[in-house]
Amino acid sequence: MTIDDSEHETDCTLVLSEVYNYLDLECSEDRRHLIKKHLDECPGCLREFGIEHEVKALVNRCCGDERAPAELRERLRTKLDQLER
Repeated sequence: MTIDDSEHETDCTLVLSEVYNYLDLECSEDRRHLIKKHLDECPGCLREFGIEHEVKALVNRCCGDERAPAELRERLRTKLDQLER
């Protein structure tokens, strides 16, 4: 995926690094608004967000209401980042 941060008010790399916080409602309302605005304006990040959203939905279906430990979530983020490269 090609990311051109110069076209956006918010850096694409920053948005993508916070997508799990956004999905988990673990960021401030102002931050959520900023990320949502960026996703609405950036097709590359929106495509990436769609992938992340699908992974989260799959985990939710498999794990129900259980919340994964922070260490597991971080390992999964790292692994997904490695797979994207």
